[in-house]
Amino acid sequence: MLEKVRNPPMTSQTTLAKPGQDPGEPDRPDSSGGLQAGLKNRHLSMIAIGGVIGAGLFVGSSAGIAAAGPAILISYAMVGLMVVLVMRMLGEMAAARPSSGSFSAYADQALGRWAGFSIGWLYWFFWVVVLAVEATAGAAILENWIPGVPQWAWALIVMVVLTATNLISVGSYGEFEFWFAGIKVVAIAAFVVVGFLAVFGFLPGSDNPGSGLAHLTDNGGFFPEGPGAILTGVLMVVFSFMGSEIVTLAAGESSDPQRAVSKATNSVIWRIAVFYLGSIFVVLTLLPWNDPSIQEKGSYVAALDSIGIPQAGNVMDFIVLTAVLSCLNSGLYTASRMAFSLGERGDAPKSFAKVNRRGVPQAAILSSVVFGFVAVFFNYQWPDTVFQFLLNSSGAVALFVWLVICFTQLRMRGIILRETPGKLVVRMWLFPYLTWATIAAISFILVYMLTDDTAREQVVLSLLVAALVVGISLVREMRNRKAVAK
Repeated sequence: MLEKVRNPPMTSQTTLAKPGQDPGEPDRPDSSGGLQAGLKNRHLSMIAIGGVIGAGLFVGSSAGIAAAGPAILISYAMVGLMVVLVMRMLGEMAAARPSSGSFSAYADQALGRWAGFSIGWLYWFFWVVVLAVEATAGAAILENWIPGVPQWAWALIVMVVLTATNLISVGSYGEFEFWFAGIKVVAIAAFVVVGFLAVFGFLPGSDNPGSGLAHLTDNGGFFPEGPGAILTGVLMVVFSFMGSEIVTLAAGESSDPQRAVSKATNSVIWRIAVFYLGSIFVVLTLLPWNDPSIQEKGSYVAALDSIGIPQAGNVMDFIVLTAVLSCLNSGLYTASRMAFSLGERGDAPKSFAKVNRRGVPQAAILSSVVFGFVAVFFNYQWPDTVFQFLLNSSGAVALFVWLVICFTQLRMRGIILRETPGKLVVRMWLFPYLTWATIAAISFILVYMLTDDTAREQVVLSLLVAALVVGISLVREMRNRKAVAK
């Protein structure tokens, strides 16, 4: 029998209104309510490791290499450092107060009801759009393998299977994600090891006799497109890091959330170093950055072909499919848990906060997947208009989320120290200086996106959608205050 997560309420929380909460308004829970502690430590560990390996790393890295050449390594390092700092801030809050709403629940407490409402719904919107993207990507691969089944049918099958997985229990989600993420991790680790052996000439029978580090500086040097291309590369790789924060949502459904969050936060540095920087470094040392095969086949397939790995394309298709299914599985889980948390706090229909006898928020899952199905339909019916609008209007949400995490942590540190100082077991480094530095870096990226022709539309539409959601939240808050005053 699975035990419910127990988060005993703090005395100060039961007697005082939280920041952003009106006096007399019912207390908004921080805990995971009726959710079951069904995730094991091995599930959390693999979710944490696999969370930073999205399908974008496999299929999107070639565009970044073309834009910046070997200097794309600096772009990845810059974004990776930013993610490490954001995860440290989020880890500080999540270890002290595990919650299925994670940063949305913390923003609610630290910045006000409007902030938790807005960022929660924007994050939910982001992931239901991702469901459509990943379902379509997975369906395209499956159709190539079994062309007798149309692509839309594969998308439907994939969505239905993973919906059923999430509805059974959180443990079944964790088990699926354990194996999906495991395949990604093993594949990337093997790629890095084999690649390094080939680069330095230790791989028997390789078509690439060992080029060393020469390809990092030949063909135009390390900055073939100029130092400014580093920023262009940042814009192209930043969104492939989205998903690192999922472990802090999932921790609320583990038996020891504090330990899980601490472990995930402390390991994020080596995960980014190995899986992102390590694998891209291998590609850039095995092949010249401007080798046509990188764009024609994809960076990883081209690298595998260069060292004589048979059926490299099919191998990578399988790995990409696994990454897609992992992202789809986690996306549905994440969207439903954010909807559950919003329901708990009264920012979504109350039915979202109800769980069935297995401790699963059934209404939150089904509501999220319905919007996912609608987005899939738009992708097939109006891919260049309606669906493109959905993509662009959610494109900058990742940066908004990271920005809110930073501002929330600035306030939340004081709240935690005042109410439960003993739970501040994970601390942000050099607080508040690195927090402000991260805010400046994220703000710079958003402003720089406005100057980029390809990214401008994403920022503008995302800002418009964010303004709409914030406007709705402020109107609701005004109505609540008037109701309390009466």
